[in-house]
Amino acid sequence: MSRGISERTEKVRVVVLGGGTAGWMTAVGIAKLLPDAADVQLVESEDIGIVGVGEATLPHIRGFVEKLGIDEAAFMKATHATFKLGIDFRDFGRIGESYIHPFGSFGEELNGVGFHHYWLELQRHGLARPLGDYSLAVVAAQANRFRPPANDVSLASTYGYAYQFDATLFGPFMRDFGLSNGVTRHEGKVNEVERDGVDGNVTALMLEDGRRIEGDLFVDCSGFRSLLLGEKLEEEWEDWTHWLPCDRAAALPCTHATPDIRPYTTATAMPAGWRWQIPLQHRMGNGYVFSSAHISEEEACDAIVAAADGEPLTEPRILRFRPGRRRRSWSRNVIGVGLASGFLEPLESTSIYLAQMAITYLIELFPTDGKIDPRDRDEFNRLVDMEYDRVRDFLILHYHATTRDDSEFWNHVRTMTVPDSLETKLELWRKAGRIEKYSDGLFYDASWIAVYVGQGMLPERHDTRPALGNAQQLAKATERLREAISAEVAAMPQHDEYLRSEAARVAEVA
Repeated sequence: MSRGISERTEKVRVVVLGGGTAGWMTAVGIAKLLPDAADVQLVESEDIGIVGVGEATLPHIRGFVEKLGIDEAAFMKATHATFKLGIDFRDFGRIGESYIHPFGSFGEELNGVGFHHYWLELQRHGLARPLGDYSLAVVAAQANRFRPPANDVSLASTYGYAYQFDATLFGPFMRDFGLSNGVTRHEGKVNEVERDGVDGNVTALMLEDGRRIEGDLFVDCSGFRSLLLGEKLEEEWEDWTHWLPCDRAAALPCTHATPDIRPYTTATAMPAGWRWQIPLQHRMGNGYVFSSAHISEEEACDAIVAAADGEPLTEPRILRFRPGRRRRSWSRNVIGVGLASGFLEPLESTSIYLAQMAITYLIELFPTDGKIDPRDRDEFNRLVDMEYDRVRDFLILHYHATTRDDSEFWNHVRTMTVPDSLETKLELWRKAGRIEKYSDGLFYDASWIAVYVGQGMLPERHDTRPALGNAQQLAKATERLREAISAEVAAMPQHDEYLRSEAARVAEVA
């Protein structure tokens, strides 16, 4: 009889199925942060490729890298990474218009009133500059300048940053780090999954060469296949294609068309979806995320080749996916992380965040005594569902908040019925310029404001308190803020200059 969790060894035996970004982040996170509670093994096969085509991330990845004790500059050199201050959205609200969703704030709250209400008051009087002029992250991105934010409460602390890196290099980097921090790696393919005949828990993975990998807790990072959570435990998939119709991507790496390396990702709306540009140190990542119901794969490949800057380095590669998530991401003793748990298209660079978030919750709720508490499992599923649902709503907003009627695709997303949770948020904004408040989850006020305003959705009214003052004085105050931001940005080095200086520092240390 196989050993169950209640008959465990001294440490909880964690088996991670699948390498790549999610697998190695999971293995490294548990091994590094729970060294006395878990023994971590990872099973992967070199014959199974990874999905990654070049990853843009959110600022949360910095905390993960720092918590693991990874040197940022060394990590960036190994993955050919660049810095990212936000995302430049083009043609989403109206063709010819653009805005940047920054990793930072717009102005600052005054007397308990959010800055955007003051901006809306200036807008009412015809005195407002573009909202992005009052964001240090936006102005720096537009100037192709970068330096890390200050660790104080000054203007220079009002933004954050993320990374853009080569996903084919990130996995191996994390693997080397994991192997040096106690993770045991098994090379091979799984041909059988053993389960307990009484409680249905997974007990072991059988590899093609006959090896048997036992465990107490199994983390499914097997990608879209979801071998454990989806295939074996048959956890149901909740399909969100109606709201997020893009189900394909044509990826195309290119050379850099210009010597400047932008510190931001670009998303440009297309007739049947949108295309990305992710600047790395050694190349530019390009891709067309599209709806197969509105354009063929061949047409999408032709479109990205025609639109991409620089010389193509390969032929376009098609990736197929379904937006949605599992009804439960933790079932019995199996936890899905990454694509095995759910997938939301890369419009806001959330894929790695969603994997990192699941890892964080798993570590917080980890069964250190070897026994899974159903309450912890339920809480994990509640938190994961909340994260996916909120990201889903934010992504839908980019499509739904448009005036475009130039294609069948845009007509569908503009007129479709949205989830009740998003409709509530839209109503708060339309009627009073308010943002729904919550303490957990992703995308707070500045993110929603960036999209609402950037795509031309201004509220019917806003907080009345800014109207009690003098509009001309308010305009002068905001102009001083704009000038201070401009001066701060002017003192920053160019993004590629800062990258070179960090690379030189790593070389000196080495």
